[in-house]
Amino acid sequence: MHEVNDVTAMNDINTTTMGMADFSERGLIHQTTDELEPWLREKSRTMYIGFDPTADSMHIGHLMQVMTLRRFQQAGHRPIALIGGATGMIGDPSGKSQERNLLTVEQLSANTAALKGQMESFLDFEESGGDAILANNLDWMQSFTFLEFLRDIGKNFPINVMLGKDSVKSRLDGESGLSFTEFSYMLLQAYDFVHLHQAYGCELQVGGSDQWGNITAGIDLGRRMHGLALKGMTCPLLTRSDGTKMGKTESGAIWLDPKRTSPYKFYQYWVNIADDDAGKCLRFLTELEMAEIQALDESRQAEPHLRSSQKCLAEQVTRNVHGAAGLATALQATAIFFGSEIHDLDDTQLLDIFADVPSVSASRDRLGSSEFTMIDALVESGLCTSRSDARRAIEQGGGYVNNRRIDSLGYVLTASDLASETVIVLRRGKKKYALIQFANA
Repeated sequence: MHEVNDVTAMNDINTTTMGMADFSERGLIHQTTDELEPWLREKSRTMYIGFDPTADSMHIGHLMQVMTLRRFQQAGHRPIALIGGATGMIGDPSGKSQERNLLTVEQLSANTAALKGQMESFLDFEESGGDAILANNLDWMQSFTFLEFLRDIGKNFPINVMLGKDSVKSRLDGESGLSFTEFSYMLLQAYDFVHLHQAYGCELQVGGSDQWGNITAGIDLGRRMHGLALKGMTCPLLTRSDGTKMGKTESGAIWLDPKRTSPYKFYQYWVNIADDDAGKCLRFLTELEMAEIQALDESRQAEPHLRSSQKCLAEQVTRNVHGAAGLATALQATAIFFGSEIHDLDDTQLLDIFADVPSVSASRDRLGSSEFTMIDALVESGLCTSRSDARRAIEQGGGYVNNRRIDSLGYVLTASDLASETVIVLRRGKKKYALIQFANA
């Protein structure tokens, strides 16, 4: 086995007619079973990465794997995105301290359809004129009976080899142990590799560094069953500089589905990423040329306060995931906190942007009433402690509606002041915000 730690392993493969993304220069190679550079130069190869449909959206950890398949396709190779409709019923024990909750067939089916839709934004599949393949291991695993699987597949798995895998050993040494169900996961995933070779000529499995045991199990099964010489490669996991997985926040994971993580929050995640992590993410998750990434590295060292790397990263990744429209929405929302006037947003977008801002409710009938002035709004929202305090704020130029300064003490709020269907955004001074949400009486 080969540990790849320098930039010499594959950095000139992109000069061949087949082309090859600069995996090593970007730090995308953790381990390989063979010297892959000359092998990948010879001709177009077929490789796969598996995705278990444990949710109805991918998260940013999956994004790195999808981008890996995309790089292979752009280099002239044929990628297979394998959805684990069968393995998802069990759950991969790798990197887990306890057993996953099992999902229903209906949940897995819905999740599989959702993942397919997201992957279509990154890969050119056959149905759209490309050569990428979307496969689901439930299609071949559901035809096996238990006895057939034990006879044809299980007999090729030495138990002592399985017990030696890190993913198994770590669980056996833990308090929760390992169920027979999870123990079988390795057999199912290993057979995926064999089947994909038979069906599509797949010769390379790629995965995160925690998948090394599963990948080598598939290679060993192919050798035992058919004398195949399959190959494997792992990429680093997407982690922070402190070793923790990236994309985990207090409010949950960072998802690719805009209904789970809005484009604004998605963009903000990358804008606020630590300097120590920005360069790695630019290499792993964008298609910027290395020269541009290195220039951003230098800028980050010389002028860290500009956060040029983070802004570029946020724009690149948000555009890739949410498209130009999603990026525009994220930039508009971000500009609001720098004083841009608020307009043309819906309630969902506005409440997402101001999720942590205090909010009060009022009757819609009050809009346009002479008894609901800017002074009343500032007091009722809690931005001012009294009417005299509100008058001083306005007189000193510190009263705002939707980031538009209000100079009149008698200004009456009307329906035209709504920033969205039901919300008016008030501001006092530079940073103190409050929302008033209007409901029908």
